[in-house]
Parts: sequence; C-alpha cells; structure tokens
Amino acid sequence: MTTASAGEGPRQGVRRQPSAEQLRLLTKVAKLYHEQGVRQPQIAAQLHISQPRVSRLLKQAVVAGIVRTVVIPPSGVHTELENAIEQRYGLREVIVVDASGEDDAHIIPALGAAASVYLETTLTGGDRIGISSWSSTLLATVESMTPRPTQVAEEVVQVLGGVGNPAAQARAARLVGRLADLTGAVPVLLPVPGLVGSVSAKRTLMKDPVVTEVMDAWSRLTLLLVGIGSLEPSPLLKESGNAMTAEDQKVLRDQDAVGDICLRFFDEAGQPVRSELDQRVLGLSAAQVRSDDLRSVGVAGGMRKYAAIRAALLGGWVDVLITDRSVAERLANEHRPTQS
Repeated sequence: MTTASAGEGPRQGVRRQPSAEQLRLLTKVAKLYHEQGVRQPQIAAQLHISQPRVSRLLKQAVVAGIVRTVVIPPSGVHTELENAIEQRYGLREVIVVDASGEDDAHIIPALGAAASVYLETTLTGGDRIGISSWSSTLLATVESMTPRPTQVAEEVVQVLGGVGNPAAQARAARLVGRLADLTGAVPVLLPVPGLVGSVSAKRTLMKDPVVTEVMDAWSRLTLLLVGIGSLEPSPLLKESGNAMTAEDQKVLRDQDAVGDICLRFFDEAGQPVRSELDQRVLGLSAAQVRSDDLRSVGVAGGMRKYAAIRAALLGGWVDVLITDRSVAERLANEHRPTQS
C-alpha cells in the first residue's frame, strides 16, 4: 500500500489518522492563519516549509476537524426559520422579513423592500413576468426597486383585469408600466375589469383581440408575482371597483374559502373553490397560477392573512414566499395535515 509522505494528504483515496506531530503542525498553521491573520507566504517562511504545503495543511485542518466553519446570522436574518418553512411546505425559497404584528403600515413597506431585493437579485434576463394588479405589497415592491442597468426581463404582463374607477385603472397601468421600465421589459396591459357582472359579459370581452393577445402572453410567463388575499377584500381592491359584493362573500364563506390569489379562491387546504364568481374573473385561471412551469412568488404578511398564506402554501399556489417573522414562526410551528 502506498501512503502519503508526512504532513501531506493521503493519496489514491487512502486516509489515515494524522500523527500527534502532524496534528501539532496542523493546529499551529491553522492558528497562525485563522486567528492571527498571518498570510500563507509568511507562515511558510516562519515554519520553513513551502507555501503549497501550507495550503495543503490548512485544507487538512478542516478535514481533521481542527478548523470548523460557523455561520452566525446577523440580527434580523432568519435563515433557520426560512429553511424550516421551505422543508415543511416544499417551497423553493422563503424570505422572512424582520417585521411583525397587525400593522400593515409597518409590515407592507418591509415586505416590499425584501421583495424588491429578491427581484433585483434573481432577474438576470429573459424572464416574462406576470403581475397581479391589486396588491399593496406589490405596489410597495415596485416602489422600492431601482432601475436595472441592463434589460433583465422581456415582458411584464398584467394577469388580472384592472379597470374599475378611473383612479384604480391608472394605478394598475402605473404598476405594470413602472415594473416594465425598471426591468427594461415591454408592458402588456389588460384593459378590462378583473371581475365582471356576468359570465356572458366575460365571454364577450374574451373575444376582443386585445384581450386575446394578453391571454396568449400568459402562456409565455416564466415568473408570477402575486399578493395573497384574505376573504375580506383589501382597501385597495375595494377602491378598484373589482371588490366582491356581500352576497359573493357569503357564497365563498359557505364554501369555506379562506383566501385568494388573483381572485382565484381556495379553502384552508389550498384547494380551489368553485363558484359562479370564479366564472366571472378575467385573469389567470387557478391551473395557470399553480403551473409547475412558473416561478410563483407570493408577497404577503400580517396575522390577519395567516390562514390564507398557509392555505396557499398547502395548495401549491406559490413556490417562493416573502413574509414577516410572526407569520413565519407560526408557519414553522403549525402542524401540517397528513395528505390522504
């Protein structure tokens, strides 16, 4: 059997325990380098060994357990909590913001800032982004973003109709247009209501060539950016003219709906709730939102939305979640129901 020379690593996959003298040398080199900040050429000169051997000894010190890497998260970083939620719900990524409570005025800007950093980091070119018009967190996200020096997306496509009152219409167009400007993409607007009065009205609007063109763009999406709504419509949705009537809300409650994404409602297990209202929505279908071909990013927080956020995770509506610490802690500790 051929073995390595003293102080060098084993050859041909054969390993042996370092001798006491080797351990002493490994420890000395490791302390000089890691604790005292002595550079490798200086260590080599001081100990009268070659610099390549110093490098090998430092690697051996790691293998021998003399040097161990310890990552200490700074205050406000919740990596372990993020990992726990990712594993529990099978998510691609979770980002936990160091904000909590019921105060949307505090939570929403923090979520928006985190989501903007996520987009600026992960948009590297070629994406076709779908965005829901009616989300305060998405408005905060876009407001927090800075222009990219190069084009990082091909299209920004509105995935839920936005025409309600004139102010709401302008806000929806501004959201899509601003994100397109920031990413160098082409904006694709959907100039129809998100919720129409009847199924027949929806059928008529879907025949419009402009609407057909936008719907074709939905099939090309690679990234979907959405808020997660609770059953009670947000103030922003109420302002838009797309809010549900009290009768619609009652029907949804009777069917155990707890939340929605793009006005596609789901129950506490994350399963789609089928209703007449669902047939009047002009936007992505539930199947399209949950498509495996999309990187679907949900930005939502606040304990009043907890049931909706948890259901969205259970139902596979998003695979990236950006949320606040209180919601995250409860998600990590909540018992996940056994799948039947």
